[in-house]
Order: sequence, then structure tokens, then C-alpha cells
Amino acid sequence: MKSIKTLLVAIVALLSFTACDAKIKNAKTETVKIFGNCEMCKKTIEKAGNLKNSAEVDWNKDSKMATLTYDATKTNKGEILKRIALAGYDSNEFLAPNDAYAKLPECCQYERNNKKMAMVVPAEKMNHEAHSGHEMASSDVDQKANILKPVFDAYFGIKDALVKTDGATASAKAKTLVTAIDGVKMESLPMDVHMVWMKVLKDLKEDAEHIADTKDATHQRDHFGTLSKNVYALLKVSKGDTPTYYQFCPMANNGKGANWLSKESAIKNPYYGSKMLSCGSTVETIK
Repeated sequence: MKSIKTLLVAIVALLSFTACDAKIKNAKTETVKIFGNCEMCKKTIEKAGNLKNSAEVDWNKDSKMATLTYDATKTNKGEILKRIALAGYDSNEFLAPNDAYAKLPECCQYERNNKKMAMVVPAEKMNHEAHSGHEMASSDVDQKANILKPVFDAYFGIKDALVKTDGATASAKAKTLVTAIDGVKMESLPMDVHMVWMKVLKDLKEDAEHIADTKDATHQRDHFGTLSKNVYALLKVSKGDTPTYYQFCPMANNGKGANWLSKESAIKNPYYGSKMLSCGSTVETIK
């Protein structure tokens, strides 16, 4: 009887992993120890590690072992474990920040080992840590800030082309954007930027490809609205060297309105060009 029960559990587990692999392309599976105590820990660990169609975590509270299944072209074990660490849970590779661990419910505060491993530091704290080498620190911050610069520059190139209703140039700039997106090393992004990047990446690339595949400005504008929405989400979390203006046209998108980003405060409408060049207003300044 016991052997039958064990067999059924194994079959259920196998079916579960097969279903996971079906959802996640280029699936790679690894096991790692993550410390925790209870079912509440399991829920938090799995929620922190999971990313739709990119990563799935299955944690066992008895063995403390987690099975990580992920798309190796979109993420990696380290990034998954960093997210889990930021939620308060140590693994064999990363230590959770002390304040994140302290916020766990009492029943979830597992016994910690003082291991010599890298402690994951929230991105917002990294920018405020004291440092002795100012030039080195400034260089490092600038380097992180510039990772997405080619993406933003290509976006502004598309916007400027649509202001002129120049479909050929918009198409060329969109091809540059696709190349810039493919060139982003997401493992180098700060954690908060990485999380947004993973959410917008698919739609960002899809809109860029649609704009690149045509020289019809009308069709390009249909995709420029959602492209702008996702670039806005990235710019909000990563910021830039100079102010960026988030602007709105109430007439675009069949009267539903649509936004765009601009490096200048003056309104130059990419949805209508010379027909209604100054239609719109600045709704937010991102500094």
C-alpha cells in the first residue's frame, strides 16, 4: 500500500514538472536549498521566484529543497534566488537582507547560519551606501544607468520620425530598437529594473518589430502607444541623466488618448505630426 502511495506521488510530481516545462520554453531545471519553515514560507518563496512563462519554483518545506524550472534565455538561477532573498529567504548561494528576514512572521523566521556568502542588497539601498572611492562608485552607477540607454535612444528616434510622419526612418529606428533590446544583458540590470524589464520585454520587442516591418506611419502609430507605455515603465524605474517629459494626446487611439515620451517639454505630437503638431500636454516630468 505504501509503495502504491509513493508511486502516485511520483506520478503527480512528474506530471506537474511536465506541465511546467510545457509552459516554459528552453526549460532548464536545477535544485537548490532554500531555508524556511512552513506552508506560509512555501507560498512566499514560490511567489517571489515565479515569473510568468519564464520561471517556476517548487519548494518542499520538509527537505528545504526547491526545484527551479526556468527559460535559460530569459533568466537564470542567480536572478531567481536574488528575488527570493529579497523576500527574506536565504539559500545556499545568497543571504537575504537582515531587514527582509526581520519582517518575516515569527513562524517563518528559520534558524540562520552565518555563512560567508553574498548578501543581496535592495537596489534602492545600493544607491545610498557609503563608499570611499567616489570616482569608482560614480562610474559603476553610470554604467548601470547606461545599460538601457541604447533602448531609450532608439525609442526617441522612432518618436522624432513619427512627428515628421516619416515611416521609413521610423522603421529603421525600430530595427535599431530591436537590436538594442536583444543586446541588453538583463543579468547586469539592478534588481528593480530587472523585474520591470522581464514584465515588458515581450510586448516591447513585439511592438518594435511591428513598427520595423512597415513604413506605413498610421500602422506604426498603432503600436507606438503601447511601446511608449512600456518604455515609460522602464524609464520610471531606471531614470535618466536629464528630465524626460511624459506627454498625452486626448485625440489619439480613436479618441481614447495615448501617451508618449519626449526629451523636450514643447509638445510635438507623434500621433498626428503636422496635422495637429501641438495637440497634447505634459502630464509628468521624470527626473
